[in-house]
Amino acid sequence: MNRPDLLQIAKNAVSIEITELENLRNRLDEDFLKAVEIIHTSKGKLIIVGIGKSAHVGNKIVATLNSTGTPSQFLHASEAIHGDLGVIQKTDVVLCISNSGNSPEIVTLLPFLKDYSSALIGMTGNLKSKLAEFSDVVLNSSVEKEACPIKLAPTSSTTVQMALGDALAVCLMELNGFQEHDFAKFHPGGNLGKNLTAKVGQFLSSQKPQVPENAGIRDIIISVSASTHGITVVTDAENITGVITDGDLRRMLMSEKDVSAITAKDIMSRNPKSVDKNTLAKEAMQILKERNIGQLIVTDHGKYFGIIDIHRLLDEGIG
Repeated sequence: MNRPDLLQIAKNAVSIEITELENLRNRLDEDFLKAVEIIHTSKGKLIIVGIGKSAHVGNKIVATLNSTGTPSQFLHASEAIHGDLGVIQKTDVVLCISNSGNSPEIVTLLPFLKDYSSALIGMTGNLKSKLAEFSDVVLNSSVEKEACPIKLAPTSSTTVQMALGDALAVCLMELNGFQEHDFAKFHPGGNLGKNLTAKVGQFLSSQKPQVPENAGIRDIIISVSASTHGITVVTDAENITGVITDGDLRRMLMSEKDVSAITAKDIMSRNPKSVDKNTLAKEAMQILKERNIGQLIVTDHGKYFGIIDIHRLLDEGIG
């Protein structure tokens, strides 16, 4: 088979799944809203049950719900039969996922899932199945055809299940008033966590270059040269009054013949941009990008605290 033919097969598969997702969107109704309300008002957690490919979908939905403020736990149907049913409490809601709705393990579990929980929600593609019969609410995940060439491997059906899970999650987020700062609490690690929670004070340079306003040209050059940032901060006692960059020095040396009497106060740029050490690092990065500068002065209660560099933030994954 040549490459163009393979590419067309891929496009057809995606087109089939898009069609099935559009069908799902068009049939979302009061049953979906009822399921959302049952989960939202539950006094316990959401237990998601599945087997086979539906189990993998269930694990993903659990991960999404837990990270967006709806406590959830996955229960594998085959393990539930052999003792793990004990995880379900009477205050919990069970969401059971099965495309056929008649898998032997699922059918065996249904009386217990219904009896042990406060409500049983079924997600199935077969509205005449045992799962649909036992469920208090049914989420219709049916598809007209799978995207695989032999129309057997779960493809469209698992995509629809996943989308239904995401729809539940975002509706519950809205009902719970879940905001970015809530999301940050559950994502402290990695680049995502850093962008949501990391503050400027965590990424300060080890260098803190500074000179007083009356510093002479020699001291200024030494301070700027000793700093890897090519910058020094001008202070009056504890107050920041300006900043001098290596560019400022070059321009001054090109324009002045006698530099013996020049002080930091004469060549500094006044009112430099600064941020407090408790500012979110992503906000500092935004300032750096907007102003097209490489460094920002960091303060602590208005006093000079250090320097933050754009390259350090980039290295840390702050975008």
